[in-house]
Amino acid sequence: MKEDMLEVLVYLFEHYMVEGQDFDADQENIEAELIGAGFEGVEIDKAFLWLEELLIVCEQNAFEPFVNGGDNLVRHYLPEETGRLTVEGQALLDRLVVAGVLALNSREMVIDLVMALDSKDVSLDHIRWVVLLVLSNQPGGDEVAEWAEPIVNGGSVMKLH
Repeated sequence: MKEDMLEVLVYLFEHYMVEGQDFDADQENIEAELIGAGFEGVEIDKAFLWLEELLIVCEQNAFEPFVNGGDNLVRHYLPEETGRLTVEGQALLDRLVVAGVLALNSREMVIDLVMALDSKDVSLDHIRWVVLLVLSNQPGGDEVAEWAEPIVNGGSVMKLH
């Protein structure tokens, strides 16, 4: 059995968002498919709740235009955030902002959603997947998923011009 909520999210992303299937498909059918793929019902429910939170956060926050550089890029993390986001994870988010991949409010969305993950240890892969999910929910998300894929796979971050 697959036991991690993030695995459910990754499966949904790969099978519904990247492949272009309609994510508004009947939730019961999607849940049956996930159970058939080896996921536990509890983790599926957590993933659906997390995705609902992602949609709410994305709807509440209008996406800023991408920015390159600037004076207000430094972010001071709260103690509970530093307990979950390693120095490497924080550095990744900073690099993505400087490179123009994430806008400042998108970085905040990523941090909030990473904090909401039901994982004891947040790895760089967790952060990368959350970044990809946030980017894919921006306007033009289909295109974003294509060029952001190298980020998820650990590739280098290209500077946007």
